[in-house]
Amino acid sequence: QVQVVESGGGAVQAGESLRLSCAASGSTFRWLDMGWFRQVPGKKREAVACISWNGGTTYFANSVKGRFAISRDNPKNTLYRQMNNLKPADTAMYYCAADVRVTPFECGRVTSWGQGTQVTVSS
Repeated sequence: QVQVVESGGGAVQAGESLRLSCAASGSTFRWLDMGWFRQVPGKKREAVACISWNGGTTYFANSVKGRFAISRDNPKNTLYRQMNNLKPADTAMYYCAADVRVTPFECGRVTSWGQGTQVTVSS
């Protein structure tokens, strides 16, 4: 089972950008669909952006379309997410998810979770 560790969270002002990284262990990363989820206290964890093993399929939540991008570097076992024009509503704990099921319309069925990294956006 692959293990993942997130990095890159922090506190920013509205309108600024952040890039999150997710480093994965093991040799299976290149074959796994991956994703980013987020959760705020009292709410269900939700999929934000997901990408298939070869990058050919991506999913984005409606709330982040046009502002967030997802990419991966398979030789480096790393998943990335670029977040632009951040809003206070983007404040959440962000989790890297491994071995997800992704289509252009949904992302779920996560096998492994990272420990999460906090993103806080102030107005």
